[in-house]
Amino acid sequence: MDAVTYPDNKVIEFIQKSFIPLQVPHDAKPLSADFNIKWTPTLITLGLDAKEHHRTVGFLDPGNFIANSLLGIGKYHFDNDRYPEALSFFDTVISDHSQNDAAAEAIFLQGASRYKNSGNPIHLKEAYESLSSKYPNNEWTKRAYPYRLL
Repeated sequence: MDAVTYPDNKVIEFIQKSFIPLQVPHDAKPLSADFNIKWTPTLITLGLDAKEHHRTVGFLDPGNFIANSLLGIGKYHFDNDRYPEALSFFDTVISDHSQNDAAAEAIFLQGASRYKNSGNPIHLKEAYESLSSKYPNNEWTKRAYPYRLL
């Protein structure tokens, strides 16, 4: 990632406005043990409380890096019951990064956020329908499969 992703101007700008980045070698104790880092690169989105909200393992190109990072920020808000804020990040992943791997999970979590925010289960069914039409063989479509019955 040091040779391809991190030097990318869009990635640099995104990191500067979105994160307090910390790069730790995989064998740097105690952090590597505290966060169970077994392989590099491992990217972890932490909240201010140092709790983990999202993790990816392995190389990400610049587009996937940004999409996964936006997803991680959305998951931070989702985990803290801030559904409107979470939705803004999930919506951005879906609209601006639909070809990236993070988009399907963003659709799933978009439906969950809308449901948690409104109490209306139709949002879960809509998420399944969107997933099944855009990503029919994706694991997030399979996870949303029961929602088709709502």
